[in-house]
Amino acid sequence: MMDKRKLGNGNLEVSALGLGCMGLSYGYGPATDKQQAIALIRAAVERGVTFFDTAQIYGPFTNEEVVGEALAPFRDQVVIATKFGFQFDADGKPAGLNSRPDHIRRMTEDSLRRLSVETIDLYYQHRVDPKVPIEDVAGTVRELIREGKVNHFGLSEAGERTIRRAHAVQPVTALQSEYSLWWREPEDEILPTLEELGIGFVPFSPLGKGFLTGKIDTSTTFDRTDYRNSVPRFNPENRAANRAIVDIVGRVANRKKATAAQVALAWVLAQKPWIVPIPGTTKLHRLDENLGGASLRLTAKDIADIEGEVSKITVQGERYLPAAQALIDR
Repeated sequence: MMDKRKLGNGNLEVSALGLGCMGLSYGYGPATDKQQAIALIRAAVERGVTFFDTAQIYGPFTNEEVVGEALAPFRDQVVIATKFGFQFDADGKPAGLNSRPDHIRRMTEDSLRRLSVETIDLYYQHRVDPKVPIEDVAGTVRELIREGKVNHFGLSEAGERTIRRAHAVQPVTALQSEYSLWWREPEDEILPTLEELGIGFVPFSPLGKGFLTGKIDTSTTFDRTDYRNSVPRFNPENRAANRAIVDIVGRVANRKKATAAQVALAWVLAQKPWIVPIPGTTKLHRLDENLGGASLRLTAKDIADIEGEVSKITVQGERYLPAAQALIDR
């Protein structure tokens, strides 16, 4: 079975790798057939995964329903994380941020219903809402915890000041943000802050939205609904330049008789014992490949080799378009 890790001081123990479920419903092309998605999630449980990540905006809403149905038979064995913080219009489409306390409460009831649970194990604010003091958000989640509707409070893409302010009101169990060999900004301020405060870290896109697997090159085309089409980092020129990182990972993978994806995940896991990446996939063979990254041990020399080479490379391209970039707290 897979190793377990604790997310900071929050006493929340989960499998060393979780499963990011977003791509089953949203973001990377057409939604996966519901029964196939349920089968994949249940296959992850059978392989020792106990940590599953979803959000209200994924679909919107349909991903929570799939995750809830898939995990219903295993409710006492798994940790389900979801996220609040977006406004939706009359058609259910995202319409900006909204972390007002009354809206959080309404959306919490909806998430509990869709997930078919009495308590949300880990509840993240999906993006920091500049119009609502983070103390009000943390205070609302604190009340939800007292009421038994939530167990743990999390933040996503929050900056250092926001993390500290929230944590002072309601201890933050985990921060979820992007982190991988091609997005290392969290190392500057975020990881030291989390270590100081005893907060776990849950990196999304630990495989660089698929790029670090080595399966994407300048000729790769995505489905028209795949949001990577609009990610500057994925335009052909930047893909060509960023390939240098994949080559470094690939060389280590050859030496370790592993895949590039497994090395990329093992590198993230090796950074801190309280880091739990959540790679996503829609394919069973990729799930098995990714989970192999949890048992791959990189030596100090492996890590030094990767560091030495990657440090010479400047990754090309922003990770979001300006509108999405503007939602990230600094």
